[in-house]
Amino acid sequence: MHKYWIALNNIPGLGPTRIKRLVDAFGSPKGAFEAPLALMLEKKLVPPASADAFRDTGRLIAEAEAQLERCRAVDVSVLIQADSDYPMYLREIFAPPPVLYVRGDLSALSGHALAVVGTRKPTRYGLNCTRALTAELCKSAVIVSGLALGVDAAAHERCLELGGKTVAVLGCGIDRVYPPENKGIAKRVCEQGALVSEFPPGTIPESYNFPRRNRVISGIACGVIVVEAGERSGALITAAYALEQNRVVFAVPGPIDSPMSAGTFKLIKDGAVPIRSAADVFEHISAVSFTPLLAAPPQNIKSEPPPTLPENELAVWDTLSNEPQRVDTISEACGMDIPMLLAILLNLELKGFVTQIGGQQFRRALC
Repeated sequence: MHKYWIALNNIPGLGPTRIKRLVDAFGSPKGAFEAPLALMLEKKLVPPASADAFRDTGRLIAEAEAQLERCRAVDVSVLIQADSDYPMYLREIFAPPPVLYVRGDLSALSGHALAVVGTRKPTRYGLNCTRALTAELCKSAVIVSGLALGVDAAAHERCLELGGKTVAVLGCGIDRVYPPENKGIAKRVCEQGALVSEFPPGTIPESYNFPRRNRVISGIACGVIVVEAGERSGALITAAYALEQNRVVFAVPGPIDSPMSAGTFKLIKDGAVPIRSAADVFEHISAVSFTPLLAAPPQNIKSEPPPTLPENELAVWDTLSNEPQRVDTISEACGMDIPMLLAILLNLELKGFVTQIGGQQFRRALC
């Protein structure tokens, strides 16, 4: 199955939205390759510029298989949406990346994540705010950013210094680092987190790739924190995507006479949550349980059925065990849709019967 997704993802001119339409129309990526090209063109599912690629599907699929083998040889994981390691929150956005290339620790993709973004030319105030916020946030969340100079790099570096987990989303292929000045940071991110790209290996960092990268940054996270941003900062694009994806947008107020406060001031004016500390972030998203990432794992787990639980809550608790399970796995075992399941899990968590581990996984709670 992976090779068909990779083959579609490699076709210039398609992109996630068109790939979604193709797969919806023909049932699967394999079905898209088996469909008549004339029908695709008639239904306007494929732009004329991409049509030639479908005239030699055998070559496309062979190249995808070879790419998959090359990735495996250099420890790059290739994820599709059906894979359990694919970030759950990202899977829920409109037209999520059909393929993710990941170098590093896949578990970094399954934790609670907060994005910290901002200008490439921060002031000393902005850098100090970034480091202070990240120092507190990384105790309980994976820090996501874009590996850019400035705020992004400062957030990654501070998280790495404190032993936290961080994810860097690239606007180029997974085999490249942009900007090159951050190669050292990228190497350390692989050791304490993960590099992620939706672009095929070899993709160069073209300017039009970065808005797509920004939508992945916000899609992986449950909230986006903008530290400093000018009026035309790319961080504002990330914030706009976050709002479309129903994420919370936070902004750090800055000096009113600083050009780097213009973007954050506009965000606050438009409804972003102003913050001064990590406590403000966690208070606003307190409905999400943040289990400290750097704490020792608990040992003694409840194994007896809790008394007097409603039938639906008891059914979910019975499905759980001492080992963490992902929400999609629990959903399939219980036969419940994910929104209903999340509401029940939250009730069980508030009652002290369930513990949430890393954002997408649950297990029975401590005795």
